[in-house]
Amino acid sequence: MWIRSTMAYRASFVMSTFGSFAATGLDFVAILLMFSRVDVLGGYSLPEVAFLYGLSSVAFGLADLAIGSMDRLGRRVRDGTLDTLLVRPAPVLAQVAADRFGLRRLGRIAQGSLVLGYALGTVRIDWSAPKLLLMPLMLLSGAGIFCAVFVAGAAFQFAAQDASEVQNAFTYGGTTLLQYPPTVFGKELVRGVTFVLPLAFVNWLPASYVLGRPYPLGLPVWTAFSPPLVAAACCALAGLAWRAGLRSYRSTGS
Repeated sequence: MWIRSTMAYRASFVMSTFGSFAATGLDFVAILLMFSRVDVLGGYSLPEVAFLYGLSSVAFGLADLAIGSMDRLGRRVRDGTLDTLLVRPAPVLAQVAADRFGLRRLGRIAQGSLVLGYALGTVRIDWSAPKLLLMPLMLLSGAGIFCAVFVAGAAFQFAAQDASEVQNAFTYGGTTLLQYPPTVFGKELVRGVTFVLPLAFVNWLPASYVLGRPYPLGLPVWTAFSPPLVAAACCALAGLAWRAGLRSYRSTGS
């Protein structure tokens, strides 16, 4: 329904998609400005940082396209309009995810894909079968991890009500963090996004293997192939949090 509504005004769709493309592109422009003054950033060259950026942006873009409307849940909890979703014969999670579905978010995916294409064309990688296999796994697993963060953040809003900015700190903030090399951050932060909120499995760990670089925490090589397992575990935990939050919902009390 929302796609048909969007395509009814195609010029508006094209302009909003281009706007999304341009707005997200400013992040990479900031990286280019940095490299106009330095040759390496945390030991990483521009093509290597572009590789991290492209992986993070595409993975997050896929999750944002599929389930990015979850940050609207807080408003529905606050004003009681979530009640209308509860009486419909469809999963509430699917309804919230599809609420005001924004096809314009394709602009983020397109922009990230262009940067990733540039990186793959310029970075020096000794390709092998495991590394080729790891490329699609990184994107799909990364999207799954970000989806889990979206759902967990939405579950938190059942208790906090309108706390979308807290959720955005881990979703949009997380993808911005992953666009830079792990070597520019303190080890405490790297440990936190590896063992607590495992965003490092989106690109830092598998990309380190593809680029032939050691991971700052000295983890074994096989952990580069664990993102699918981490994504499955994150989705399972987020699903449990969602069910607990939905069961605790008591409407507005009016």
